Amino acid sequence: MGAMPTLHHAREPLSIIQRLLSINWLMVLIIICIASVGFSLLYSVAGGKWDPWAERQMIRFFGSLAIMILIALTNIRIWMALSYPAWLIGLVFLIAVEIAGTIGMGGQRWLDIGVMRIQPSEFMKIAVVMALARYFHGRDYYQSRKLSSLILPFILITLPFLLVLRQPDLGTSLMIVAGAVAVIFMAGLPAWLFVFAGTVSAIGAVSLWPFLPSYQKGRVLTFINPEADPLGAGYQITQSKIALGSGGLSGKGFLEGTQSQLNFLPEMKTDFIFTVLAEEFGLMGAVGLLLMYFIVLTYGLLVGIGCRSQFGRLLASGLAVTLFLYVLINVGMVMGLLPVVGVPLPLVSYGGSAMLTWMVAFGLILSVAVHRQIVLAPKGSGLG
Repeated sequence: MGAMPTLHHAREPLSIIQRLLSINWLMVLIIICIASVGFSLLYSVAGGKWDPWAERQMIRFFGSLAIMILIALTNIRIWMALSYPAWLIGLVFLIAVEIAGTIGMGGQRWLDIGVMRIQPSEFMKIAVVMALARYFHGRDYYQSRKLSSLILPFILITLPFLLVLRQPDLGTSLMIVAGAVAVIFMAGLPAWLFVFAGTVSAIGAVSLWPFLPSYQKGRVLTFINPEADPLGAGYQITQSKIALGSGGLSGKGFLEGTQSQLNFLPEMKTDFIFTVLAEEFGLMGAVGLLLMYFIVLTYGLLVGIGCRSQFGRLLASGLAVTLFLYVLINVGMVMGLLPVVGVPLPLVSYGGSAMLTWMVAFGLILSVAVHRQIVLAPKGSGLG
């Protein structure tokens, strides 16, 4: 690895107060509102009780909120310096899961570190984006378009992808690849390369069909025809569609959703929590939540566009696109438009690792915004 990149102090905030004033507090408020939707839905699926899910989620969120603000105040130089170490630490944790991970929910995905249980695959989706942003920051437009420039990115993506896929966690492994592809695309690689890679991936997916585990085959077949087994493999999607349709325009009312309150809907607190929202608050509630996600997505993309450093540009844009993909796939999944792959709804679905991961991601986007005028010299920032 080359020398650390130099820094030109262009309009750099001089104090903590100035950095605090530079934070977009409207975005922070919208993030709090999105999380609050999750608190209310977790309260509802528990039958009008804070325990066991809503209370824990609130504690996790407000603890993570402090971390998000701290990350936003931290100079972007530090996050650039930590990009490769973050990826390496994430890889070590994934290997540790492979050796001594905790088994639950159909896979070996968690690591018990004593005080808490973490899911390293969640953190890896950010680490991969950070590492790729750091790598392409050290290369100009013409260097990035060379096929030889993809050797290291291929390693940065493939190793965590294979480890997460072995857990098995198809949804998260695909999200890691999708976020990485977004960064590579924005780095300026030619479009034909993505068309070629997409074609090869499609052919590979068809070729690997006989080797897929039975439960993954079942998800695809259920997606194609959920009515073939409405009480078995198609039960989740069937009940989800009933709940979505019964909500109507304004919903049945808070704590009045029959599919959720009578426990017809499985995985209400995690993957299918958007369905609970649509049943109780209707189309208006669902659109309201999606609008807040859209505002955060747009903000992240605008921050990336307006950043003077390539690292910040790719980091903010890559994380924003990853958020978009998570929301798109979760909503499409519960509507029966996509196969069920176990992708949680950011900040709304129950889960400590996912909550902390997204707050770190938002903190990094805010940090890029606060330090967007800082120019990081590309020389010496890459490998090789």
